[in-house]
Amino acid sequence: MNENITMTEETKKEEIRKNENDILASLIEAASYKEDDEEAVGIQIKRKGKLIFEFKIRPLSDEEYQNCKKNNTTYKRNKQLGTKVADRVDVARYRSEVIYTATIEKDRTKIWDNNAAWKKLAVLSGPDLIDVVLMAGEKDAILDKIEEISGFKPTVEETVKN
Repeated sequence: MNENITMTEETKKEEIRKNENDILASLIEAASYKEDDEEAVGIQIKRKGKLIFEFKIRPLSDEEYQNCKKNNTTYKRNKQLGTKVADRVDVARYRSEVIYTATIEKDRTKIWDNNAAWKKLAVLSGPDLIDVVLMAGEKDAILDKIEEISGFKPTVEETVKN
């Protein structure tokens, strides 16, 4: 192939337009991760070798993580500065809300928003039900999987260093 071939101005513009369409299509495809069934991962809750229930989780955006944190942070007014500052984060509730948010809509409705389970277990919301139903280690494993599919998986070099 001869690399010394010069492109006309019109050919250059056409090539740029073609690449822009490819880039746009790629960006739109990348942004659809929340609704893409192929991005969802199955979670099975097993105890004593028996499958109790299963559901699917999806990757979370930075904004979704931030909303979960904000919803579970109490603030107090700093008297010197006159501004609100974070006082404490309810970590257990935050972890449950992350799992709740990452659960695909169909499974969230069927499992975590199950009114019969709420009444039977005396809870008021899906994250409350997660607190009651899942053991701490199960929550931990699910959160690790959510972080992994959300792009936080460490590289081999980072794992070896630690």
